[in-house]
Amino acid sequence: MLATFGYLTPVTMGIVLVTALVIFGPGKLPELGKSLGNGIREFKSATAEEEKTEDNIVAKTEKDPA
Repeated sequence: MLATFGYLTPVTMGIVLVTALVIFGPGKLPELGKSLGNGIREFKSATAEEEKTEDNIVAKTEKDPA
């Protein structure tokens, strides 16, 4: 049985990849993938930093409620 991710079946992924290849061309796809990866990495970093800040605030509040 093939693994599916929601509505994203292997056939759908193939169609999306071929369409992206036609629209952007083979030279532009690696650059787009790299920039998408950088964006995701920055988002995860910012989320982790915000969570860390929030945990510090909660710890200070619990330690000194006044």
